[in-house]
Amino acid sequence: MSKNAFFCIICLCCLYPAFSQSSFSRGEAAFMANRPQEAITHLEAAIREDPAHVQAFLYLGISYLQLDRRDDAISIYQRILPRAGAETARIAFNLGNVYFLNRDHVLAIESYSQALNANPLFSTALLNMANAKVAMGRYNEAIEDYERYLMLEPGSSQSSQIRRLINFIRDEAAAMERRVQEERAAEEQRRLIAEQNQRLEAERRQQLLADISASLQAAAEDLTSLSAGNEGIQGYEGQFELE
Repeated sequence: MSKNAFFCIICLCCLYPAFSQSSFSRGEAAFMANRPQEAITHLEAAIREDPAHVQAFLYLGISYLQLDRRDDAISIYQRILPRAGAETARIAFNLGNVYFLNRDHVLAIESYSQALNANPLFSTALLNMANAKVAMGRYNEAIEDYERYLMLEPGSSQSSQIRRLINFIRDEAAAMERRVQEERAAEEQRRLIAEQNQRLEAERRQQLLADISASLQAAAEDLTSLSAGNEGIQGYEGQFELE
């Protein structure tokens, strides 16, 4: 074999892996190198080639999110979620995170719940679900989720922060309950005062009507007396004229 022929074989061997690299492999490499735009191009191609490639969907959704293409991330996760198989928990979790970023906490909680149904030990999904519930004001439920998280992750680096948050929520809940009770008491006091004022006003009007009625009655009696006196005088004057 000539040196030139041997050199060509070596070159072909070196170039073959590049030519045989799949769209997913190129997309994965770009994804791992934190080149989301490049990754999207290859991963979209990978999905066209294999619509059931769950890992390609997973990486593609993250790449969309890196470029703040949230609607695209939601769409791609929703598309693969029903057939995600072993990756159901991760896909549902990532979908919940996108919803959380969009402040759609109801759908975020639904997605985190789906992730936990697929994997009850998915502690991060539990933690994020608790955070979504706090954002919605569902404090008691959030505390339960935080406590479950601490049971799953007793050595978590966030343990002390989560315990402080639990205590803060409980203190705020107690303070809110006090404010509610105080407002209810104040409202009841206002209601009693209003009823008393209405009663006094009704009594005042009743007394006014009674005074007016008595005054009219007295005036009527005076007129009656005056009329009777006039009739006597007129009778006497008539008799005087006859004489």
